[in-house]
Amino acid sequence: QVQLVESGGGSVQAGGSLRLSCAASGYTYSSFCMGWFRQAPRKEREGVAAIDSDGSTSYADSVKGRFTISRDNAKNMLYLQMNGLKPEDTAMYYCAATSKRAGTWWRDSSRWNYWGQGTQVTVSS
Repeated sequence: QVQLVESGGGSVQAGGSLRLSCAASGYTYSSFCMGWFRQAPRKEREGVAAIDSDGSTSYADSVKGRFTISRDNAKNMLYLQMNGLKPEDTAMYYCAATSKRAGTWWRDSSRWNYWGQGTQVTVSS
C-alpha cells in the first residue's frame, strides 16, 4: 500500500524559509516521479515542482529561483526547500507520486496516482 506523509509546514513571515519533507513507502520509490502541489482556499490545486526518477526537475514559474525540489532515494524521501516565501505561497502543500515519466503534463493533478494528506504553509506579510 502506497503511503505518502508530509511534514515541515508551519507559519513564517514573508521572506522566510521552510523545508517540507515527504516520507514514501509501499512501492519502488526510486522508479517513481515525485511532485509537490499546493491548494489555497477557493483555488484549484496547482503543481509546484516535480522530480523524475532520473533527477530531472520542473518548476512552476511562480516558484522558480525560490523553491528547490530534491529526493533521497536511499531514504525514500522527497523534499521541497522554500526560500523567499511570499504571502501568496500560503496553501496546503501535498506530496504526489506517479509511475509515469514526467512530461509537460506534470502540472495536471489528475495525472498523478498517489497523494499525501498535506501540510499547511502560512506566510504572513
